[in-house]
Amino acid sequence: MSKVAIGLPAFNEEKNIASVILQLKKKYELIVVCDDGSSDLTAAIAEKMGALVVKHEKNLGYGGAIRSLFSKACELECDIFVTFDSDGQHVVSEIENVIEPIQKNEADIVIGSRFLGSTKDLPKYRKIGIKTITGLTNTLTGANITDAQSGFRAYSKNVLNEISPTESGMGISTEILIKSSKKQMRISEIPITINYEDNTHSQEPISHGTSVVFSTVKHVAIERPLLYYGVTGLCFIIIGLVFGGWTIQMYSEQQVLPPGLALIGIGGIILGTILLITATILYSIVNVIREKR
Repeated sequence: MSKVAIGLPAFNEEKNIASVILQLKKKYELIVVCDDGSSDLTAAIAEKMGALVVKHEKNLGYGGAIRSLFSKACELECDIFVTFDSDGQHVVSEIENVIEPIQKNEADIVIGSRFLGSTKDLPKYRKIGIKTITGLTNTLTGANITDAQSGFRAYSKNVLNEISPTESGMGISTEILIKSSKKQMRISEIPITINYEDNTHSQEPISHGTSVVFSTVKHVAIERPLLYYGVTGLCFIIIGLVFGGWTIQMYSEQQVLPPGLALIGIGGIILGTILLITATILYSIVNVIREKR
């Protein structure tokens, strides 16, 4: 029998946390709540309901809560760890469907996809944002995921032992997928149902999207320095050459040296060269580290 733990990241969820835990308790004994610096009775209610509670003295963000839940799940030596929203959006009965591929050893990570199932009242701006971030994630991982930002996921024991998330913001969802893909872990999706009616996201959509994009860019810079710095460097060199050629053409035709064009041309070539050198050095360092591992 697999040891299953359900992890709930929670911030000021006193209105919803009791009903969610009550439903979970009907099927699962091990429920872990990360109270992420709540100013209400979230932690007290969760403890009274029989959940294990990990407390943050101050709000660390969604990523910080997931990191603490990952750590607790490792400590508890779970076979399967499920992350589940504490705001009542997810359907408890669908957990069995999400963990089934792991129980059958068909996947290491299972994502509950909002776009494969039924999602009621999903705001259009969120749908566009999620699909954009998912497309970027697929480009980086080579996967074919439909919902890279879903908080309803199941992780195998192998993932808990091998993946160490570091992000504090919403970008942690993408970070886990990038790191898992690098380790060639199996990722699959299961349709889920979500009701957004009378429910708002805890983080503003712009800050959410910005957090994910910056997180993704950071991991690209670390994991693929040639792509990140090299391509950027080539773009600057091309710009420098274009403006340099334009400067030479104007000087040859009019005997006038435009300082602005000349500075852009020289600056582009110098900056591009620096970025290419940086890309080469970082690529070498990353490969040395990977070989030592």
